[in-house]
Amino acid sequence: MSNWWDRNVVPRLIGCACTQPAVMQDRAKVVPLASGDVLELGCGAPNLDFYNWNKVHSLSGVDPSPQLLASATRALESKGLTANFIPGVAEALPFANASFDTVVTTFTLCSVQDPHLALSEAKRVLRPNGRLLFVEHGGAPDPSAAAWQNRIEPIWKRIAGGCHLTRPVTQAISDAGFICQPPQGHYMKRTPKWLGWVEWGEARLAGADAA
Repeated sequence: MSNWWDRNVVPRLIGCACTQPAVMQDRAKVVPLASGDVLELGCGAPNLDFYNWNKVHSLSGVDPSPQLLASATRALESKGLTANFIPGVAEALPFANASFDTVVTTFTLCSVQDPHLALSEAKRVLRPNGRLLFVEHGGAPDPSAAAWQNRIEPIWKRIAGGCHLTRPVTQAISDAGFICQPPQGHYMKRTPKWLGWVEWGEARLAGADAA
């Protein structure tokens, strides 16, 4: 985040948007499934209440925003939790191969510079039989909503920290070499359709056991 808007306004927008009731309800569908050593892409405060801490051995996370990292650290301290939240980007994870049992990405792939590279990095750091848990907004299946996404996206990216509206979600994860469970998706309530299409689920490395 290099300019004044991205440093001072975007983190507040993200903090507000990512804690709306409909968004939190979608987080609650996947985050509690995390177990073992967990890595969160785009780490922040909103997911902390949803982890099952009896199943999570350790929590690490990367985020390029100092402001969002500071917010996440304050949230950890207020809850008496510990985690390894560090500066970084999803496209170049500062972790060794096969370091994690679970990678969690929630409303993050929309704004990374290179989603395919980010997912490739998630594959690299996952252990055999590791899981990618995701809930992401993206390209809408309804042609009318998709048309509006295409119209709005050029402006939206500039004001929302590079957030894309039209990126595929489950298909992109499959294209990166993951095996996805049957996709689930819906339009969030009380949200414009051009912004509200969300997909969620679980994905494993191709060739991994399903157990």
